[in-house]
Amino acid sequence: MPVADSPAASPRVNRLTLSNFRSYASLDLALATPMAALVGDNGAGKTNLLEALSMFTPGRGLRRADLGELARADGPGGWAVSIEVETRDGACQLGAGVDPPDQFAPSPRRFRVDRAPAGSARVFADHVRVVWLTPAMDSLFSGPAGERRRFLDRLVLAVDSDHAGRVSAMERSLRNRNRLLEDGARDAQWLDAAEHELADLAVAVAAARHETVARLAALAEAGRDNASLFPWARVELDGDIERMIPEMPAVEIEERYRALLRDNRGRDAAAGRTLIGPQASDLKVWHGPKGVEAARASTGEQKALLVGLVLAHARLVAAMSGIAPIMLLDEIAAHFDPARRAALYADLSALGAQVWMTGADIAGFAGLPESARVFRVANGRVEPA
Repeated sequence: MPVADSPAASPRVNRLTLSNFRSYASLDLALATPMAALVGDNGAGKTNLLEALSMFTPGRGLRRADLGELARADGPGGWAVSIEVETRDGACQLGAGVDPPDQFAPSPRRFRVDRAPAGSARVFADHVRVVWLTPAMDSLFSGPAGERRRFLDRLVLAVDSDHAGRVSAMERSLRNRNRLLEDGARDAQWLDAAEHELADLAVAVAAARHETVARLAALAEAGRDNASLFPWARVELDGDIERMIPEMPAVEIEERYRALLRDNRGRDAAAGRTLIGPQASDLKVWHGPKGVEAARASTGEQKALLVGLVLAHARLVAAMSGIAPIMLLDEIAAHFDPARRAALYADLSALGAQVWMTGADIAGFAGLPESARVFRVANGRVEPA
């Protein structure tokens, strides 16, 4: 992964337009602010706005919803999201959406840059990067390893737009090998070919994850402040393939992984899945100042640690891509006391990134900087508070 050789740009969304997206039949929201707070009752549609912005990254957005779920319930079945972004190179318009389905097949997702069709969401990375934090991530440290791998892949994707394609290809290759084992493939050549492909993809995925985690760990170490209300985190990858990454070249790791796959065919067939590889690795996180595993920290400490990790990741994205990411923070201040909220808003301002936040109580945004704007969300409308 390259590292930007110039100060990070800070793209800002100046206009958000929705059509038949979630609870919005239509919306045209103009704003010119580095920090926007969206306030409203539960179910008012605040998170829907953040989800719309998350459509400008590869993948399924911050809720990981199927494309059909994004369409308004009483609408025609399609949806569209458009943003006007002010970048270092000037203004541009980005669009994403799905046409109403026909009777034969669902419509594919479409992408546009300055109203011209684009091949995939990867093109958006030339203009914006997006990171987010949602309440569903609060149990990240105490939940299953699969959730931490998914979180890690989002971290990697923000600095490497090709990562989603590699992960998807690896998952397809895993399903292919598992199917061959389940069917009792007797021709070793079929399994050899499947494992050859899987090893190539798995090592590429593991290497991308390893590099991101190593850079994130180094950044956290360099900026460690034990007095911060959002503690620095010590992070590392735990996995058989990941442990080989810093010790030997990729070609040798691929050969060793193929040997492991070949030697464990019987065990994997009995388990019904491939037991060794990046699909079984874990992201280990420690509370830096206390030196304890994040899973053993209190609920409040875990939340603060997660926020600190996301802030560090935003700085890493800016350093590596040259683009300060747009940050989407859902219900971010709900469980913080006034001192921690003030510290959060100060840290967010220092990032230089555009920030979108949601909350049910306007009092939670009392400490916002003067440049921020607060919007009231209700009944499919968004208006200045």
